[in-house]
Amino acid sequence: MNRVLITGGRGFIGHHCLAALIRGGRAGLVHVLTSSAESHQDKDGVQWHHCDLMEPLAVDHMLSHVQPTHLLHFAWVTTPGEYWTSPRNEKWSDASRRLLDGFIRHGGQRVVVAGTCAEYDWSAGRCLEGHTPLSSSSPYARSKNQLREDMETLSCAAGISSAWGRVFFAYGPGEPATRLVPSVIRSLLSGEPAACSEGLHKRDFIHVADLGEAFVKLLDSDVQGPVNLGSGKAVAIADLTKTIGRLMGGGELVRIGARSTSVAEPPLVVADTRRLHEEVGFSPRFDLETGLKDSIEWWRRRENRNIAWLMS
Repeated sequence: MNRVLITGGRGFIGHHCLAALIRGGRAGLVHVLTSSAESHQDKDGVQWHHCDLMEPLAVDHMLSHVQPTHLLHFAWVTTPGEYWTSPRNEKWSDASRRLLDGFIRHGGQRVVVAGTCAEYDWSAGRCLEGHTPLSSSSPYARSKNQLREDMETLSCAAGISSAWGRVFFAYGPGEPATRLVPSVIRSLLSGEPAACSEGLHKRDFIHVADLGEAFVKLLDSDVQGPVNLGSGKAVAIADLTKTIGRLMGGGELVRIGARSTSVAEPPLVVADTRRLHEEVGFSPRFDLETGLKDSIEWWRRRENRNIAWLMS
């Protein structure tokens, strides 16, 4: 039976990928790696392992103990406002390369790594694997691209299967509070105006639960190389924020154009999802409206718990 090792399983995407594996009935074969010093109780058959990926000896010891056949690698620097330019991108690329090498040496058979749509040159608009030019405009994009090349080289030399999931604009429960969707939701929950940009640029948003399912589906397939993980649909930022306002009954609080953008935004970034649909066999369950409703309810429950805790 396949033993799956997940890195970054406590993160925004990794958490939902872990949930998808549990729903699929494979929890007893899942191992989750965390660098957190907090204790994690094994439940649903999921086994947690404390290990710092920056420590090569600890990583090798963990791989020797777990002997994973499949690897889902999410761990990276993801702090909003930092990860684009952080010097830690290069360190994570190096640590990830060592992880892949160790995974192969310890008998690994298939690896899927989380990439990013930031690897593409966004001036192209629609992003197609193997055709759209790639970008080296940021340390984040450069480091991810370098790791993808290293993964392909290592897996080819070892004769194992590998795929690279290029993530587009994920949103949903657990998203960092400062990002677009939760920032608008939280403002409206507080009865405060949500200052937004003019929002004419269009982006490809995918609900994080769909993203978790897509990664599991990709892991279970024999598809290799880069695969776009998005909805395949573009929505204007202004339309997205207006939809949140309408769903929350606070449309008058969404102030379009009240905030300027500091840099020129590419007019369109959207995934070509033919590989995802036709080869991986995956289609999203959430459309934008149902996905935003899910996000709103998650944040409403969270805010209510916080209020209850303050009043207790």
